[in-house]
Amino acid sequence: MSHTLYPLKKQRLQRSELAVPASNPTMIDKAANGPADYVFLDLEDAVAPPEKEIARKNAIQALNDIDWAAKGKTVSVRINGLDTHYMYRDVVDVMEQAGSRVHTLLVPKVGVPGDLYMVEAMVNQIEMAKGFSTRVGLEALIETALGMANVEAIAQFGGRLEALHFGVADFAASMRARTVNIGGLNPDYPGDQWHAAIARMVTACRAYGLRPIDGPFGDFSDPEGYKAGARRAAALGCEGKWAIHPSQVAMANEVFSPTEAEVTKARRIIEELRAAEAQGKGAASLDGKMIDAASEKMARNVLVVAEAISAK
Repeated sequence: MSHTLYPLKKQRLQRSELAVPASNPTMIDKAANGPADYVFLDLEDAVAPPEKEIARKNAIQALNDIDWAAKGKTVSVRINGLDTHYMYRDVVDVMEQAGSRVHTLLVPKVGVPGDLYMVEAMVNQIEMAKGFSTRVGLEALIETALGMANVEAIAQFGGRLEALHFGVADFAASMRARTVNIGGLNPDYPGDQWHAAIARMVTACRAYGLRPIDGPFGDFSDPEGYKAGARRAAALGCEGKWAIHPSQVAMANEVFSPTEAEVTKARRIIEELRAAEAQGKGAASLDGKMIDAASEKMARNVLVVAEAISAK
């Protein structure tokens, strides 16, 4: 290992992240009582311009009226982009009126580290002015060609940044890619055309201690397509995936949860390695396969998620 290490900034269970337009209070209430690990109240793309102000007020009320943590949920607010005139009021109002209740702010269309610097500076000042003892985290959406070109620099921002999300719809538009639907595969491409982008983002996250999260799959009438996309993201190292419809939450929870067999095997790997260590050996065998220190790291990754699920 390099002497330069970036430990995980913040461990959060984020298998499923339900997107909820803050313009719809009924949907917010349902999300609060549903099975999603994470809920983000959307002030951005899911809210039409005439509804921006009321959506902001709804989000603030929901943050203050609902005990999200007691319901086993992390609650986030997706603010509007820095290129809009809504963004500053989103940060000011949400932070001043509910800054002790929101867990993270999701910053869309991050293109350069300076975008996060602006939001962080505002959050810092508001928390100091209000005397909040809590600390709101930041999460960044990588969904433009500029953001992906700078993803390593964005991941190194530090500060409050906890996670990066892959926003496939805006990324496809930014890249002028031909695609059949949001998150869907183009049959003319030999494989998954989003593989390279997600892999690059995940690598940046793991290098600098952030959680990588896969974004939306738009066709909620295609559960098999959603699960296939989630499995591909999990294979690359993502910790969870968005749900743009409540029916997708259970599928995300299933895909990103280790099975009982995986948990059992992880425990057996550690037990066998401890036994080998007691005999002065650095490696061992399990079910006819060699296991070593790298195997233990992979096993512990499985157990961390299993323990977080049990604790929920």
